[in-house]
Amino acid sequence: MTIYDKIVEMLDDKFGIAADEVTKDSTFEELDLDSLDLVEFSMAVEDDLGVKITDDEAAELKTVDDAAKLLEAKGASV
Repeated sequence: MTIYDKIVEMLDDKFGIAADEVTKDSTFEELDLDSLDLVEFSMAVEDDLGVKITDDEAAELKTVDDAAKLLEAKGASV
């Protein structure tokens, strides 16, 4: 499993977004996630992967791939 796959799994589990609705280029806006949802996503990442995403970093995330790249850069592993 890759970081991207884990993110897709988390979006399904936490937000009810089916995996087949998500691509690397999907924006969080297209997935109907607002800033509060991104905070919740950040907390889920910390719980599931042990990696903290700051509020500033979360605000910069536009796509699912952005999130995957950030987590990989922070050393997250699944």
